[in-house]
Amino acid sequence: RQLDRSVKRFEGGSKGEAGQVQVAEDRRFVGLDAFQQVIDSGVDVVILATPPGFRPQHLRAAVEAGKHVFCEKPMAVDVPGVRSVMESAQIAKAKGTNLVSGFCWRYSTSRRGAMERVLGGDIGNVRSYYATYYTGPVKPMPPATARPEGMSDVEWQVRNWYNFSYLGGDSLVEQAVHSVDKVSWAMGDQPPISAVANGGRTRNNNEGNIFDHFSVVYEYANGALGVLSSRQIPKCFNENADYIVGSNGRCVINGGRVAIENERGKDMWRFRSKDDNDMYQEEHDTLFKAIRKGEPVNDGDWMATSTMLGILGRMAAYTGQRITWEQALQSTTDLAPDSLKMSDNFDPGGLPQPGV
Repeated sequence: RQLDRSVKRFEGGSKGEAGQVQVAEDRRFVGLDAFQQVIDSGVDVVILATPPGFRPQHLRAAVEAGKHVFCEKPMAVDVPGVRSVMESAQIAKAKGTNLVSGFCWRYSTSRRGAMERVLGGDIGNVRSYYATYYTGPVKPMPPATARPEGMSDVEWQVRNWYNFSYLGGDSLVEQAVHSVDKVSWAMGDQPPISAVANGGRTRNNNEGNIFDHFSVVYEYANGALGVLSSRQIPKCFNENADYIVGSNGRCVINGGRVAIENERGKDMWRFRSKDDNDMYQEEHDTLFKAIRKGEPVNDGDWMATSTMLGILGRMAAYTGQRITWEQALQSTTDLAPDSLKMSDNFDPGGLPQPGV
């Protein structure tokens, strides 16, 4: 049904798509093996936007087949997945194909302007980064009574993928990872020493195994701290902002305000909101310009680092322990089995209990 709606919208769209899209019946694929059918159908470009638990497997298949790839965030939901993504990025480099990331803020003109100044030393040495990602529930889990009779565990979980860590990675890794990515950006994409975190769930539902709030502190070798606070709870204060404090000033990114302030709080630079771009469009413009020019773009290294940073924070919250970057990189916990079939029964485990 979703496939049919999408084809109908693009073939008869009101935004100029009509007549530009042709998807014959024999080029429409559904199911957990559809990714391979799409790749084998002769396409030039693959857009990876299915649940992230499948991302490493799909990315590997695409780059090995020599396809150009737009890879939505996050790139994995566990450390073995991140390692696979790192390898896939190297395969793409060797083949000279494009790999563009869905970490959209990196393609925002205003955020690029701010980060150029932060990394250029306009606020001195970065001492701390406080990022907020306060919002309501993104994809609430329906009650168990809504599950159709006879529907398998895997199909029910895939249809509600956001609520299962093996498919979505949890609210930190899937959604607030945008803020984690900006923290990593400001820190020069250098990994931290360690992370300590809190997290839990306030919503009382009987299905799903993800947290609805996190607070993570990343410790860096130069003494800087990256702090992320996220929440997905209704009827609460909402904010998606960044406060970067340096030795000589700070950078504030909050909605339309993107500014560099001196120590007295006076603007030294401010981005004019009317000059901003559509970062979502820019991602794809970058990809197709690179294809046409034959000048490959590969975001693989930093997109893997940012994904790993989110996973590190989640691991620290789930366990209640201080976890170093090196410890996390050695993890063998595989949340997302590659062998699942849509008809399978599968227990992804319950809600994590820190300290247990």
